[in-house]
Amino acid sequence: MTTKIKEIAINHAQDLPSNLQNTPIQDLFEFHNNSRESAQDYTAAKMAIVMCMDNRKKLNIPNNFAYIVRSPGARIKGNEFGLSFAIGAAKVQHIAMIAHTDCGMVNLPKKKEATLEGFQELLGWSKENSEQYFETNAKEFFIEDGSEFVVKEAKRLASEFPNTTVVPMLYKVEDHKLYLLEE
Repeated sequence: MTTKIKEIAINHAQDLPSNLQNTPIQDLFEFHNNSRESAQDYTAAKMAIVMCMDNRKKLNIPNNFAYIVRSPGARIKGNEFGLSFAIGAAKVQHIAMIAHTDCGMVNLPKKKEATLEGFQELLGWSKENSEQYFETNAKEFFIEDGSEFVVKEAKRLASEFPNTTVVPMLYKVEDHKLYLLEE
């Protein structure tokens, strides 16, 4: 069942729900979307960010502002220890889950042949090994819709880490802006 996800442009702090104002989430939007310069040097992370490994996304944030975990499609399942470390060791209480437009993990089956050719050409794998590897791993990383995925994943993480605020977002590669996502 497909859920309707709303993208909310955040141009000003007032565009955020009140529970996200005056938090590291607001700072993230202001640093990235509004190119706000930091008035301080960060010596410790204020939040954690989970986002896709895609090379087209670069966040405009100060050094030391956030722990960043990158994985295909922003899939964190099985790697939650990185987030729990950020929470436990650095005491971060805010997590941004960032999907992006035109994600390679969406419609992954359509990219199978090109991927297999790359495995064979660049890794020297046989066609059979390439196919087996793709089939075994593609199931884990395939997502139908990036926005729906991070909204669902944010809910899962919020229940797993109950004293944190987990916020689903979308990075549009077309305009390089962050958007808040909500059902």
